[in-house]
Amino acid sequence: MNDLEYDELADQMLLAVEDGIEQQDLDLDYESNGGLLSIEFPDKSKIIINKQPPLHQLWVATKFNGHHFEWRDGQWIDNRTGIEFWQLVNEAASKQAGATVVLGPQ
Repeated sequence: MNDLEYDELADQMLLAVEDGIEQQDLDLDYESNGGLLSIEFPDKSKIIINKQPPLHQLWVATKFNGHHFEWRDGQWIDNRTGIEFWQLVNEAASKQAGATVVLGPQ
């Protein structure tokens, strides 16, 4: 993957997460700026998703741990655990919100 392809894929994912947040009935705040998306939950905990252009990765930091996602076979996969991006983000958001949160595909 070249830098342009990475930027397009990563930006699409960040926008998809923003769209998912806006569709929730929960009190989730978010801020997006320059390849970094910060989601704040009612308990003031956060999930931070940011682009890592030199590595062609998306990094996700939750209240519980951090993950580094790489584009493989048409999806973002954690390079340590093998978990798919949406699975991790939905699970972490649900735990941090104390309610079921679905930000994207399941």
